Amino acid sequence: MPALNTPDVVHLTTRNGLTLSARHAPRLKRSAAYLRVAAGSHDVPADWPGLAHFLEHLLFLGTERFPAAQGLMAYVQQHGGHINARTSERHTDFFFELPPEAFAGGLDRLCDMLAHPRLHPDDQRREREVLHAEFIAWAREPSAQRELQRLQPLNAAHPLRGFHAGNRYSLPVPCAAFQRALTHFHEQFYQTGQMTLSLAGPQSLDTLTALAERYSLELRQGTAVSQQPPPPLMSEGSSQYVQVEGSNVNLMFTLEQLPPASEEALAFLCHWINADKPGGLLAHLRQQQVSDSLHAKPVYQFQGQALLGLTFTGSSDMTAKAQPIRDIVYDWLSFFVAQQPWAGLRDEYQRLQQRQQQVSSALELARRDIQQYPPGLSDQGVEALARVLKQMQPERRPACQHTWQLPTPNPYLKSEKHPVTAGLIRGQTSAHRGLRTFAQDRLRSRREVSAMTFSTALATHSGEAALYLRWHLGVIPAPSLLPALQHRLLTLQQDAREAGIELSLTAQGNDWLLKLHGVQEPLPAILEHALHLLATPTNDAPVPQPQAPQMPIRQLLKRLPELHTHLAMPAAETAQDLWQSARWHGMAVGCTPASHTLITSALSKAPGTPDPLLTHPVQATAERHWHTEPCESSEQAVLLFCPAPRADLTQEAAWRLLAHLVQTPFYQRLRVELQLGYAVFSGLRQLGDRTGLLLGVQSPQATTADIFEQIRTFLRQLPQQIAALDEASFIESRNALAEQFTLGTLSLPQAADLLWHAQLAGHSSDYLKALYNGLITLDQATTLRAAECLNDPDSDWLCAATGPETESFYLRRS
Repeated sequence: MPALNTPDVVHLTTRNGLTLSARHAPRLKRSAAYLRVAAGSHDVPADWPGLAHFLEHLLFLGTERFPAAQGLMAYVQQHGGHINARTSERHTDFFFELPPEAFAGGLDRLCDMLAHPRLHPDDQRREREVLHAEFIAWAREPSAQRELQRLQPLNAAHPLRGFHAGNRYSLPVPCAAFQRALTHFHEQFYQTGQMTLSLAGPQSLDTLTALAERYSLELRQGTAVSQQPPPPLMSEGSSQYVQVEGSNVNLMFTLEQLPPASEEALAFLCHWINADKPGGLLAHLRQQQVSDSLHAKPVYQFQGQALLGLTFTGSSDMTAKAQPIRDIVYDWLSFFVAQQPWAGLRDEYQRLQQRQQQVSSALELARRDIQQYPPGLSDQGVEALARVLKQMQPERRPACQHTWQLPTPNPYLKSEKHPVTAGLIRGQTSAHRGLRTFAQDRLRSRREVSAMTFSTALATHSGEAALYLRWHLGVIPAPSLLPALQHRLLTLQQDAREAGIELSLTAQGNDWLLKLHGVQEPLPAILEHALHLLATPTNDAPVPQPQAPQMPIRQLLKRLPELHTHLAMPAAETAQDLWQSARWHGMAVGCTPASHTLITSALSKAPGTPDPLLTHPVQATAERHWHTEPCESSEQAVLLFCPAPRADLTQEAAWRLLAHLVQTPFYQRLRVELQLGYAVFSGLRQLGDRTGLLLGVQSPQATTADIFEQIRTFLRQLPQQIAALDEASFIESRNALAEQFTLGTLSLPQAADLLWHAQLAGHSSDYLKALYNGLITLDQATTLRAAECLNDPDSDWLCAATGPETESFYLRRS
């Protein structure tokens, strides 16, 4: 159902025939574009599987106006934005997010690359090898094998059963017929009749629509093309099937001839299936000990067809539990059908959607708007949901065997009717003003030398806030302790996310960090609940979850923070032992004075001992260290972290600029020219109180020694590249980076993270201003010295890799 125009959102068609959605959101610090082409992997001729994905890659390789070094990817990286693309079954998406002042340049490059790709044969050959490496890695992933297995019962004629990834053999670049098909696919689908563009940002609607009108003129004008309708999902028999894959059970529902609002109906249904609440489906499955977790999502949707998958996970083989799971799901569905028209759930769902819009980034808003879903479940959605449920239920529906409950409302979604008055603590009213209590005396004494810093560096009127609470552990926790506590927080984590708060508990060496950021209003209550859960003594253990093998590079990224510190402490078997040894401090950003009191009150429940002098984490090792991480994959990966010297902000600014200048040439050299692999990246990373340059590569064919040598060769040549920059290019890059650290550009989570790491590193509270000044006044000679320091044989390096170290890694001055 098309969304109606509102004062903040418009939907229209440009003069060039492009479908446009524009959203004005003044709170945003960035602007985003999300462009969808109505053509995907299932629209490709059967002779050339992978052609749509291949074209998506080729479009990023530069045009006559904007060669690759000046194209969209390089431009977005230069301005500190985010960019990606994705080829799905029936559409292809291109999206980016940029500071508003750089947004027009990004939109110009996006439209130019979609309209005028070079498609040079040499570029095609190189990029085909990158796609082949992606395919090899994908084919080796157990999750990919499970996904293919899950689709096997479908109609063999349906494109979901086909091969669409693309590889060296399905993309014959020299073949004239393939080149004609590639050109025809681009001409047929990459035109305005097949495109929808969604823009979101702080700019006015007039500005956003004017930008779209201007740059969409680059796109070829056309009309909508009818995409080939697919055959039925099932050739015959039942509309649902069950598959068991070891510790997973997949219950699949094939849905046909659904009405237009079925996508929003399925999103609504999956939300309530997944709800982890007492009396709900997942709670009952756990109670019956048939499943530990549940995840429902649409696997495929197109033209009234949908494949809905419910995945149930246990700790052992699930073969004997498949039938009980199916029976329980049917029983819950009967209960859920009886609740229609779901008035209470619709109200709760609408509040949730509205809260999500309140905290969504520009890119998330642009993605939502391109689907044009209404906020909540519309009346059409209710009708569509009834049709969906009718197809999901068996013909014979016995009466419910279990007493189910509707999920309880999220307590953090509703606003307080009576806001807390500043200066009062929980449980007091204005009648208590002037009366001193022991609680107030205790809170006042804590504020005098407080372990919680309430930063005033950011405005408090935005409605957003962030809080960091860090424990320094005096013992080594048992391996099961952190997973057990993380598991205990899961339900609260889900409620918090729905209420606009991201909550996490993570470890870095012998430090644990509780982090909350999002809507300010529910933050103190969520913090209080989280601390209660962490401090309450229990003997619970984490629900054992089979760990799916990760990509090597992701496995290394997860491991890296733990390698940054050394642990030489006694061990603790219980949470009580751990908290007795722990000291904590923290920082809150963006909080109003009224929230200070509530947060301080909540902190009285924090386990461990507050320590206002606890500012720095355990120091990083001042040496070169290579860690070999065992990995099940046949691919190899290397992460190299090069920390900056401990010095002033001028030194940090130089390393930040160095990382900024490295990003595009490192990708170009190792991924495009050398074709080491498809996972190639670099950037600045903060590990504890150390700032440094992180470079990563995953390769399907190179050894870790080869990868490391190519990284080291690149770093050796870096000073020459810095020295070769002309003054204008250097100043342009420096100024573009400096602008990324102004309060007008940083989102609150970004600014809060910077301030938190600044506190850990011992910087002053005016860190953001000082960093900007350090960047904007940085000269080329200082940056060149940073590049030379990076190559100093005595510099500190930390390498995590899937293979053994090389002798050259440890070479130092004699």
